[in-house]
Amino acid sequence: MTWRELRSRQFWRAVLAELLGTLVLVSTVLGSSMPGPGEAPVGTMYPAVAVGVVIVALGHCFGEISGAQVNPTVTLSLLATRKVDLLKALFYVAVQCLGASLAAGALYLALPLKTPADHFVNRVPIESNAAQALGIEVLCAFQMVFTIFSVEDQRRRECTEPGNLAIGLAHTASVLLGGRFSGACMNPARALGPAIITGFWENHWVFWIGPVLGGVLAGVSHEFFFARSASRQKLVACLTCKDIEIVETASMTGSSLSTVTQNAMRAKQANKQDNN
Repeated sequence: MTWRELRSRQFWRAVLAELLGTLVLVSTVLGSSMPGPGEAPVGTMYPAVAVGVVIVALGHCFGEISGAQVNPTVTLSLLATRKVDLLKALFYVAVQCLGASLAAGALYLALPLKTPADHFVNRVPIESNAAQALGIEVLCAFQMVFTIFSVEDQRRRECTEPGNLAIGLAHTASVLLGGRFSGACMNPARALGPAIITGFWENHWVFWIGPVLGGVLAGVSHEFFFARSASRQKLVACLTCKDIEIVETASMTGSSLSTVTQNAMRAKQANKQDNN
């Protein structure tokens, strides 16, 4: 990212979209997890449905602005596959954590009872241990991020499938799968915000390492093994910090790598002349 892009209005609109999107997401998940006065603790159904619905809504609201990532797991997976640059990823993760903290704080102040720690924070259940919860988080995050990458791959091919719905259902399925065993966090910001508000940090590392590991594995496996443009040259380009877009274009069009590189250089020179 250049200094000019960093100062652009579009970039800061995207940052603000990630902040607001994460705030809405985390407040929705936390609110759906809280029982009402005199009610028994809610199961996994309420949070599962809530997160699926809100993800679909956020995709429509902020998808064209920032991609509606609203999750450090997704952002770091895109960074690992070089779909976003390092500086943008750092900004996104920072505001995602800020949005989650604001959501947890606002909801905590709004609640009539000040004992929400049992329902706010992600914790390892008594029946499980940290390693088991870590495995569940890896599995849930893997299928969620793999769905996101698959949807984006289809969108690049102008597929008419309702992608936001697929992503929302992937979130719902993950919560139904892992909610009883690890809380199905899948979102380190969602774990961080309530932990800051309540001061509960036990096994907090599980909800960072598990989702990020599962998400990165999903992104890498899709991009370099399952995507239509997947190839050994693309993987090598990623590992050696070369231009992946050129290799991907060559793979998609069937042209030689040198031809695509020359065309890309001509396009860049033409853009410079137009800007001048």
